[in-house]
Amino acid sequence: MTERLEFYRCKICGNLIQVILDGAGELVCCGENMEKLTANTQEKVNGEYHIPVYVKDDNGFTSIQVGKELHPMTEEHHIEFIERISEDKTKIQLEYMHTDKEPRMELQNTAGRECAVEFCNIHGLWGGHND
Repeated sequence: MTERLEFYRCKICGNLIQVILDGAGELVCCGENMEKLTANTQEKVNGEYHIPVYVKDDNGFTSIQVGKELHPMTEEHHIEFIERISEDKTKIQLEYMHTDKEPRMELQNTAGRECAVEFCNIHGLWGGHND
């Protein structure tokens, strides 16, 4: 059974998928069941920060940045994307990152209580809320 907005990854080829609609079947890639990913919510990697943080600037604009200190963005180690998800899972916004850009998503508005997830190419899926 899969649920809307869950992430799954193939252990063989690395394909990463997000479920759009709930389903009863198993997700299979490269002949094997895909692994369901759960977002890490506590920092575990020394000297690097991965949890998405909501930041409001002096002008009142909000952004989501990866880490209380920005995560590195090199070809070898970087953030693939940031996604924000409303609490009721009816609204999402996804932004792919590039290594020549800071790992930050500028927000035009807020959707009330929401969470953000990001995917590090080395350390996987991480999540945080706009508490």
